Amino acid sequence: MAGRRKVSAALLGIAFSLCMTVQAGMTAQASSGNYLVDMNGGVAAILDPGDNDTTEIINATAKALNLDLSAPEEEKSNLVMANVQNTLNVRSEPSEDAEKVGLLYKDCGGVVLDRRDGWTLLQSGNVVGWASDEYLLFGEEARALANEVGRMIATIDTQTLRVRAEADPNSAVYGLLPQGEIMDVVNADNEEWVCIDYEGDDGYVSAEFVTLDFQIDAGETMDEIKAREEAEREAKRHVNYGEYTTDADSARLLAALIQCEAGGEGYEGQLAVASVVMNRVRSGAYPGSIHGVIYASGQFTPAMNGKVNSVYEAGSYSSSCLQAAQEAIAGTSNVGDMTHFRRNDGRDGLVIGNHVFY
Repeated sequence: MAGRRKVSAALLGIAFSLCMTVQAGMTAQASSGNYLVDMNGGVAAILDPGDNDTTEIINATAKALNLDLSAPEEEKSNLVMANVQNTLNVRSEPSEDAEKVGLLYKDCGGVVLDRRDGWTLLQSGNVVGWASDEYLLFGEEARALANEVGRMIATIDTQTLRVRAEADPNSAVYGLLPQGEIMDVVNADNEEWVCIDYEGDDGYVSAEFVTLDFQIDAGETMDEIKAREEAEREAKRHVNYGEYTTDADSARLLAALIQCEAGGEGYEGQLAVASVVMNRVRSGAYPGSIHGVIYASGQFTPAMNGKVNSVYEAGSYSSSCLQAAQEAIAGTSNVGDMTHFRRNDGRDGLVIGNHVFY
């Protein structure tokens, strides 16, 4: 804004304490459908330079506190995304020779802690270490990828929350959600209501009683990878369904995920969900097991909210979901090599049932 200057929030508070005639303005950005939470740091107040008293007070305060009033450079997002087809090594020091402390898979994201000589110190899940900038995305490129592969979720903060058919307190009630339940967000543009995916339909919950969080897949530490691989090797029952050999429990686990994601859809929709999971397992860009893919952070909401576990333990998946799991494990895919899906929101991709695959 020409002719105006920005000062820190701390300085603004001091200015207000000295002179009540300061008039501060704030700018608010309209929602653009971009669900990624703005990770930029810092706030600023915009003061009216035409007020001589205000200008003198601000300048005097800044001089006394040895503060620099020059316009700061635009704050940069601390979001970082892996830019790899398979995996990215994260190391203890900014060197190719340093110890490997973890891995980032394709589409993993995190936050920047430091940058030095072509390397970035980042945190992704429990992984904290250095990665080469050559294989990372920053700024707008990172934001674009995060919004493509991440998802917004809503966590219920009250004991019981009604899900309504419309964004209206008098509309019909679809059902009730318990405290701690995690749901996929379809739209969060309304300040009073959040549109969620409720059993394949749009449902509305009061924004007052939910916490929104943007989820991106995170990396794994070397200890986490070792523990997961050891647990998988300990599986005692093995069934060979053709192309991919897995234990029977993993087939049932995949069936449980299919039940949660597409249990109410036709067989093609169920097979498509199973195909995405198996495409990830085989790709080398994600954890190399059904269990590792399903429970990767930020990817499958039913795995995060415990529904997959409940369905798996009760065996309450349909025979068609188990058949879809077995067929996908054997190598069948009706979505090619696609590795993502979400509620059909109009984005480009292959639409099957209620989902778009890409």
